Amino acid sequence: MIESETRQADWRRANPAKYDAHLAVQRALKTGELEKQTCEVCGIEAVDAHHDRYEHPLQVRWLCRRHHTRLHHYGEDMFPIRSVAAQREA
Repeated sequence: MIESETRQADWRRANPAKYDAHLAVQRALKTGELEKQTCEVCGIEAVDAHHDRYEHPLQVRWLCRRHHTRLHHYGEDMFPIRSVAAQREA
């Protein structure tokens, strides 16, 4: 159990499935099981992993911080999104 009283620790306690998914991505990146891609919107290399479904922790979309923030604030309709299935076929 996380005993810290930081905002981040509060988030982790309130969102255990999300936190587990984030940890899974970190582990997969470290072992080479998962490889960062460029932002699916603008192609920039500095990206965050975005989960559409936390029950599939290694199925992520790579978005730069700007587009990741905009996705959470404004929704997906503004993006020319490539589906996870299409990415696998490429």
